[in-house]
Amino acid sequence: MARLNLTDRFIKSRKPAPPGKRLDFPDAIVPGLALRITDRGHKSFVLIARYPLNPKHPTRRALGEYGALTLDQARDKGRQWLKLIARGTDPRIEEDRHRAQLMRSQATTFGSVADAFLDGPAKKLAKSAEARKIIDREFRRRWAVRPITEITALDVSAAIEAIVKRGAPYQAHNALGYVRRMFNWAIGTQKYGVELSPVERLSAADLIGKRESRERVLSDPELHAVWEAADSGMGYPYGPLIQMLILTGQREREVADSRWKEFDFDKRMWIVPADRMKGGRAHEVPLAPRALVLLDRLPRFTAGDFVFTTTAGMKPVNGFSKAKTRLDRLAGQKSGALAPWVLHDLRRTVRTHLSALPVEDMVRELVIAHAKRGLHKVYDQHSYRDEKRRCLELWEQRLGVILRPAPPGITDLSQARATRQASA
Repeated sequence: MARLNLTDRFIKSRKPAPPGKRLDFPDAIVPGLALRITDRGHKSFVLIARYPLNPKHPTRRALGEYGALTLDQARDKGRQWLKLIARGTDPRIEEDRHRAQLMRSQATTFGSVADAFLDGPAKKLAKSAEARKIIDREFRRRWAVRPITEITALDVSAAIEAIVKRGAPYQAHNALGYVRRMFNWAIGTQKYGVELSPVERLSAADLIGKRESRERVLSDPELHAVWEAADSGMGYPYGPLIQMLILTGQREREVADSRWKEFDFDKRMWIVPADRMKGGRAHEVPLAPRALVLLDRLPRFTAGDFVFTTTAGMKPVNGFSKAKTRLDRLAGQKSGALAPWVLHDLRRTVRTHLSALPVEDMVRELVIAHAKRGLHKVYDQHSYRDEKRRCLELWEQRLGVILRPAPPGITDLSQARATRQASA
């Protein structure tokens, strides 16, 4: 059949081939390109050529269906195939290689490697939820579709400096640590083509500054103000969540992610499962009276089991920045503006108060889920339930004194006690 200057109008006007037949209409623009029509009216483009795998005989190969492939695209693809053939490369092999390369590139984007890290080894980290949140927010947003091998030290440096500039140096240190761990893991797997970590020579001290250990402990009036703000101004879920942090001394996410199934009210016990604990071991928190009353007053939902939630129990609360800003404003109205503090400072404050109680130091540490040390960790498997319960009951009594209105001029617990003893 003579060659034709194929057009869309010509292609659309063609009728199906006779029954049992197929018709080819060669293109006059690209040698070997043809429109093929079957007896059912199916239209596609083919390229008739002597392919390197079978150079003795012309072979017809499909380029693609008309509709999925435009006429111009078919001509471009035909030209590309002819160039490959002229170089002795079979187009099918080249397409397979390109397809495999594309699949590899998709599997080695920063986003895909981050998923593999977060769904695998990162789950064993002490703060796996924090790791996911930081990697998603600080790095995935920037580099999700970029090949991980293209991430440079300059890229990481810019991401960390952005965190520092918004006034979050502790977050910057954590972010640098998590992304460093992720790249080291990727190198160790030998799966993603990463041979050198862009974080390897970045110095946290130079990039962020020395990491100062936090020592902030809320004073008695500050703790009183925070409790009252949470109690009367915050409402559910953040108000009682803040109070639960104060009552138990547990970590922020341990309280925020709690589920009703973790609480045994008959035994007055909260058991935090191992997969939610920093040390990877289940943690028993005896519930003292005030904590029991607080929990008893909370709403329960049928859609999910989370205790502190804005989604009817389906998910735990997530994100404290707005709640913390509101808490600071409300607390400041009661006692004046508070010096800068973070929620984790409540845990340090509770632990500091526990040191004033007539309780063994090891029990104080166990209450806040600090691991036993030395030989105790290996040989002493006693649960210390009664001792921990007594400790938390004494802490609630001490807290009760802090929360009672003090006479004018009284600024801390010791002064309040001295005043009451004098008046007695």
